Amino acid sequence: MRVRSMTVSDGNRVVEIYGQAIKSGHATFQENPGTWEDWDQGHLPECRLVACDDNDIVIGWAGLSGVSNRCVYRGIAEISVYVDPNHHGKGVGKALLSALIAASEENGIWSLEAGIFLENEASLVLHKALGFEIVGRKRGLGRMGYGPLAGQWRDVMLLQRRSQVVGVD
Repeated sequence: MRVRSMTVSDGNRVVEIYGQAIKSGHATFQENPGTWEDWDQGHLPECRLVACDDNDIVIGWAGLSGVSNRCVYRGIAEISVYVDPNHHGKGVGKALLSALIAASEENGIWSLEAGIFLENEASLVLHKALGFEIVGRKRGLGRMGYGPLAGQWRDVMLLQRRSQVVGVD
């Protein structure tokens, strides 16, 4: 496995992997993965990564979204990391998140945020292992519109990783 920069030609596979995560019911409130154009517009142009297998098939991806247009938030981003279910438990998520942290710091990001459903224990463990801390719990943040938990209000854990190299005086 190797991690590399995402290209436009990876777009369909990125959206496909996102769609697989949606089906789990524990990855996002979003019901539809949308199109590559949707994905592209919703993520920062920097720090777009994919993990590929030995045949250069994309098996996971990571990217950043802005949290606000206000200048004070220019160094803060929300992360997304998704792995093809056939490759869970093989270190793909850890490789992507590690590379995303490094890339974010190279691009002047001093704080990364993640919102994770309580039930997504593997993601919580991964983020904590790479320096993220739980800073809060958003109770009843949104109502699920699909899947086995459709109609239920879901809590989301808010995690943050503050850089030790960017934005440090």
